Amino acid sequence: MNLSYVYVAAMFLSVACVSSARADEAAAKPENTTQPVPDPISFSSQIAPILLDSCVACHSAKKAEGGYRVDSFTELMKPGDSGETPVAIVAKDQPADAEKPTSELLRRLSCDESERMPAESEPLPPEQVNLIAQWIDQGARFDGDAPQTPLWLVIPPPTYADPPESYARTIPVTSAIFSPDGTQVIVGGYHELTIWDPQTGTLVRRIKNIGQRVFAMAFASDGQTLAVACGEPGRSGEVRLIDFGTGELKGVIARTGAVALDLAFRPGTDTLAIASADASIHVYDCKTLAKLHSIASHADWVTAVSWSDDGARLASASRDKSAKVYDGESFELLASYLGHGAPVRGVSILPGGTQVVSVGGDSKLHRWEVEAAKKTAEVALGSEGFKIVRGTDFLLVPLADHRVIRINLADNKLATEFSGHTDWALTTTLREQQVMSGAFNGEIRIWHLADASLLHNWSPIPR
Repeated sequence: MNLSYVYVAAMFLSVACVSSARADEAAAKPENTTQPVPDPISFSSQIAPILLDSCVACHSAKKAEGGYRVDSFTELMKPGDSGETPVAIVAKDQPADAEKPTSELLRRLSCDESERMPAESEPLPPEQVNLIAQWIDQGARFDGDAPQTPLWLVIPPPTYADPPESYARTIPVTSAIFSPDGTQVIVGGYHELTIWDPQTGTLVRRIKNIGQRVFAMAFASDGQTLAVACGEPGRSGEVRLIDFGTGELKGVIARTGAVALDLAFRPGTDTLAIASADASIHVYDCKTLAKLHSIASHADWVTAVSWSDDGARLASASRDKSAKVYDGESFELLASYLGHGAPVRGVSILPGGTQVVSVGGDSKLHRWEVEAAKKTAEVALGSEGFKIVRGTDFLLVPLADHRVIRINLADNKLATEFSGHTDWALTTTLREQQVMSGAFNGEIRIWHLADASLLHNWSPIPR
């Protein structure tokens, strides 16, 4: 006889006997009518994302339909213009067969189209409505630190979906920098950073779990921590701190409902200034992840930030057509330059800290004194300029007319053109004698600084 068959048959018989015995034991016991206790519903991780996705657009501080807001837990619990209580909580000791109080929020999520929320949109999926109902039945508790905190800060930092294995098309290069040793190039992708060998244009590795789009990157003074300004336009923004060697996430700071557009480390420190589309500058300590200051001086997107060489001053550029300078310690406003008359895209404080240069939509470079915000020189660029990179005695400016230009600070004159892009040059960076730029059509080009000769070019997308 096959011993394997005997072993399997014996095991089956043993299991059957145990099952029979357990069934008899269960039959002898009185029936247990206790219902299983459902897992608690988390406002922060389960309810807040639903409200942010489907409700905040019409019920926030900027637009409060019916006088009702849901952009924080505190506001969610307040009645709107109707005076109806939005969340009717079921008491713990209420009998199971008692009539439950009406929740205006639930009623509006499940009634007919005349009153249903979201208005003029598809109704919430039944599973989401049921989740909100369970949360209310459990007491509508807030499980965060402060009930008045905006929803996008209450929600735990997300773990983003993996990027595509290969890209069907190129994407704009909005940020690209050299690695600290200069042997690799780091490029912002879709929910990732891609790292390339510039000599061959081959992909070395990928760092995942990054915001949808990357707008700026900078290494901390330790040469290992990479700060990544990223976000999803119109929805969220943040700065992710990455261990460049391992690709591991070290922390998430400056989380807002608008993308982070630029960042800059105060020279020799872990203090990071972040330009955000929420019209603010956020200053953080990247060691402790503590927020040090917020500057709300601009009236529109803050597009760029720059420190003076000694860290004593901080400059900013904005879509509100202004550039500003602040004290680097107190962050008191020192100067506001309004000479552009168009959105300002790039700014840099010159050596000595008394003069600033800025560029933007008026296709000019403005050089001005911090004292009295007085213009001292103007250079025609021929096209809209973006973020400025400063060398020892010159500036590099990427332009919408496909060029990167070098301007000498001694005479404010155009010294070199780096040509060859066939689309907007959006970003540029400098390392020793190499100039790198990225374009809207997804191309990277690297030139020799001295003579503008092309060294490398490729499209940094995984294939």
